[in-house]
Amino acid sequence: MARPPAPPVSPAVDAAQNEFHAAVLDEIIAAIAAHDVVIVGMAVNPFVKKAHAAATEAGVTPHCLNYGGYLSEWKPRLAIKMWSGWPTFPQVFVKGTLIGGNDRLRAAIADGSFQAMLDAPRAEG
Repeated sequence: MARPPAPPVSPAVDAAQNEFHAAVLDEIIAAIAAHDVVIVGMAVNPFVKKAHAAATEAGVTPHCLNYGGYLSEWKPRLAIKMWSGWPTFPQVFVKGTLIGGNDRLRAAIADGSFQAMLDAPRAEG
């Protein structure tokens, strides 16, 4: 059963959400626009390193952005999760599309959809 959409928010909440670590989100948005593969993560997280290794083994040098570790910069990471809608790190973007994390990247490499996304035109959005 599909979850209903989030409830409407007041203008004040909307403004607060849009301002919450906006510089971090702007940096990610710019990276996604400039690079075919972007991995957003955090230091020390082994799955971020595994995603980087998987992309590299697939012949792609990903652009990586890391924000803090387990004990630091949790608010910028929360803003990233709120913006993307994905609850964990890494967050892997291919030509502007969020495909998920390490497991989904590896599955996409294995089934050929990663290369198909790289070969296709960039998604409009």
